[in-house]
Amino acid sequence: MMTDSSDMFGDDDDGDDLPWDDDAPEDQPSAAELEEAGQESMFGAPDPAPTPAPVVSAQPYRVLARKYRSQTFAELIGQDAMVQTLANAIKRDRLAHAFLMTGIRGVGKTSTARLIAKALNCVGVDGKGGPTISPCGVCEPCVAIAEGRHIDVIEMDAASHTGVDDVREIIEAVRYAAVSARYKIYIIDEVHMLSRNAFNALLKTLEEPPAHVKFLFATTEVDKLPITVLSRCQRFDLKRIPAKLLAEHFGAICEKEGVAIEAEALGMIAEAAEGSARDGLSILDQAIAHADLASDSDHTHVTAESVREMLGLADKSVQRKLFAALLNGDGGALLDLVSAQFALGVEPIALMRSAMEITHRITVAQVGRGEVKAVSEDERKAIEDWAKRLQPGQLHRLWQMLIKGHDEVKTAPAPLVAAEMALLRCLHAADMPDPGQLVKKLEGLAAQAVALPPSAPGEPAQAPATPAMEWRQLVEHVEHYSIPMGAMMRGQVRVVELSPARLVFEQAPGFAMNIVEDLRKILREVTGDLWEVEQRSEGGQPTLMEVEAKAREAQVSQRQQSPLMQAALAAFPGAQDITDEGQSGGFARRQSYGSR
Repeated sequence: MMTDSSDMFGDDDDGDDLPWDDDAPEDQPSAAELEEAGQESMFGAPDPAPTPAPVVSAQPYRVLARKYRSQTFAELIGQDAMVQTLANAIKRDRLAHAFLMTGIRGVGKTSTARLIAKALNCVGVDGKGGPTISPCGVCEPCVAIAEGRHIDVIEMDAASHTGVDDVREIIEAVRYAAVSARYKIYIIDEVHMLSRNAFNALLKTLEEPPAHVKFLFATTEVDKLPITVLSRCQRFDLKRIPAKLLAEHFGAICEKEGVAIEAEALGMIAEAAEGSARDGLSILDQAIAHADLASDSDHTHVTAESVREMLGLADKSVQRKLFAALLNGDGGALLDLVSAQFALGVEPIALMRSAMEITHRITVAQVGRGEVKAVSEDERKAIEDWAKRLQPGQLHRLWQMLIKGHDEVKTAPAPLVAAEMALLRCLHAADMPDPGQLVKKLEGLAAQAVALPPSAPGEPAQAPATPAMEWRQLVEHVEHYSIPMGAMMRGQVRVVELSPARLVFEQAPGFAMNIVEDLRKILREVTGDLWEVEQRSEGGQPTLMEVEAKAREAQVSQRQQSPLMQAALAAFPGAQDITDEGQSGGFARRQSYGSR
């Protein structure tokens, strides 16, 4: 029988020096060390291995529009009215079952929908909170909604899910309660892209959803939504964000990013954003990248010049120089400035817009709408000076000509040529007098004129004497009873003698009908007396129509010879004097002066 032994093949001391023996002494070299020592003795010591560089986890860059997306209602800028309405609704537990956010791109429609989802599902730091306008941002629902992974907050892009089948999935899913949140929330972006049948399929569920379901819609084209959908939603119209507020917001972001930026550059970016925070942040991102490429220092510094170059805008100082050349009538300087700006990459349409902008700001400054808005002190002084010098009529005419030139440049095959011609047209029109000033000038010439020259031989110096007022009054009384008889008396009767109940007259040439009986009858009806009416062949005064015609001729002749008319004809060659006498004679007399 074999005895138990720790060493089957010999003495234990023979195996103490084996490398795999755990009880071997610590100072005994291992087989690898012996091999390395042998290689060193044969080939020399190898070069030391290079120290590996520290591994840095590369995080993908997030654009500013995503990095600084509003996470609380306090960070949502420019929408105070909507935030106040939601705060009151949450406080009073008057939450609608469907909300519709509408507005231009980049004002926070989708961000507002996510914030509402946070506000409704937030449970607070202790897990016992309820709906609040100030979600904590640290609880599991808030974090999951911010990261877009909450199982009960479903976001759907209506642009790619437009059909009835997509809506049917929503209708079937709303019957089930929320898995972990307080409300099951459906956020449908660009909801106007849904088809008509999809809208109709959603109507019933949208009007009477389960208590645990909320719908949040966002769209930029609210006019495309059916009225039946609009009537079932609580609508919020998100406003354009003012440029001043955008500039302050962008400045705060630049401070967080460690970027130095000039105030004028912030103003240009805010103006170019046109009320959209996302557009402005995209431009700011581009401006920072542009500045990094052009900067030799370690710190990023965004200048107004770099932003102007990037956006293709005209320099503010050059804009003022161009406008000054326009007002001063300096065509050479105007064309030189336009050419220089075009060579720098400024589009001709941008030059027209800049001139229109200055005209508008001067006009607004004239009516005294608060302090002049300007980026620099020089610009403010220039606008105030022009507002004092220019007349409102000049500015309005300049605006009309600039806007017409803007349309021409936009459609012209050669925009630069069209811009130069439009600005030169405005330049030459600036020398033309205001119509009101021209009338005053003509009136001044008339006041300085000497007495009227004597009438030509054969012309009446004044209107002929009119018949007695009794005859005119009698004719007017007859016209109240019978207009045809009044017109006959006015145009055919030349009075020879007129006395109470007696009329002797001569009939005007060209009329052959006997009107004695007609006159006797109408005069009796009008006055109630028996009239003696006698007709003669000569000796009568001119009829009322003949008197009025001679008076008109005398008035035209006098007007032709007046210094005012002469000055007007000299200022406007080829003008015509049109006298409308429709009330008396029923015709228009046209008298031409000068060459046509």
